[in-house]
Amino acid sequence: MSFDRLIEKIVKMQNPTVVGLDPKLEYIPEYIKAKKFDKYGKNFKGAAKAILAFNKGIIDEIYDIVPAIKPQAAYYEMYGWEGVKTLAKTIAYAQEKGMYVITDGKRNDIGATMTAYAAAHLGVTDLDGVEQAAFGSDALTVNGYLGTDGIAPLLELCRQKDKAIFVLVKTSNQSSGELQDRKLDDCKSVYETMGEMCEKWGGEAMGKLGYSSVGAVVGATYPEQLAELRKALPNTFFLVPGYGAQGGGARGVANAFDENGLGAIVNSSRAVMLAYRKEQDCPEKDYAKAARREVIRMKEDIVSYLPKISLE
Repeated sequence: MSFDRLIEKIVKMQNPTVVGLDPKLEYIPEYIKAKKFDKYGKNFKGAAKAILAFNKGIIDEIYDIVPAIKPQAAYYEMYGWEGVKTLAKTIAYAQEKGMYVITDGKRNDIGATMTAYAAAHLGVTDLDGVEQAAFGSDALTVNGYLGTDGIAPLLELCRQKDKAIFVLVKTSNQSSGELQDRKLDDCKSVYETMGEMCEKWGGEAMGKLGYSSVGAVVGATYPEQLAELRKALPNTFFLVPGYGAQGGGARGVANAFDENGLGAIVNSSRAVMLAYRKEQDCPEKDYAKAARREVIRMKEDIVSYLPKISLE
């Protein structure tokens, strides 16, 4: 199963973190932008080329110590088809370096449309008898609030292609409670119910390491709910956003993990991408080395609250 591969990488690197590559043009060092704009012009192509160079620089510095990246599709789509091309190239480059890739797309639909989303991001497209992967990520974030009709097409593909999904359960944003904390007729919250559905959906797609191919997105900004859901969802692997810039801390994040220091992967985006701006006297050209220092700091911070990460 796909998450087995991710878990094995986490254990090998002793690092349960993922770097979110969500680049805005203003995050890119000026020397990179100047070079690409001079060559391609101040247009979508120039911007996309600058973003790709930025991403590759970070990947080159972190692939040996971080198991995964998580590109957010919106930050590429805003630069048109050139940006989407950069998303595909970023995914391919990270995988060439041995990294696990989670596309943060939060896709949500039913029937043939969700089947198309699944093929685009996780599977292959039939080109008159020739199959080709459009993006080829290892996992995709999805919105499960259309129910089983929106998840079933993904489950079949996960089984066939060794892929995985992360379903939105308790998100890290401030207003998430407006809907997700509401109580249903059985006195369970919406997020509790969605978590139970993840366990059910994953029941037929279990990996050898105890987690199914259906994961859950649970925010670092809600440590009590993290603990509650970890206990309630023993076979569901968590993607934990909200650490760092959004206010989630390592002590609270520890609630997402099981007794072996497994069961979750924690995301950081801006703190890594913009580490070079936060470090005193860090030259722009050392942006990737600053990113490496930040992911090491993040790793050490989180694992200090965990037991030794182990398969046993």
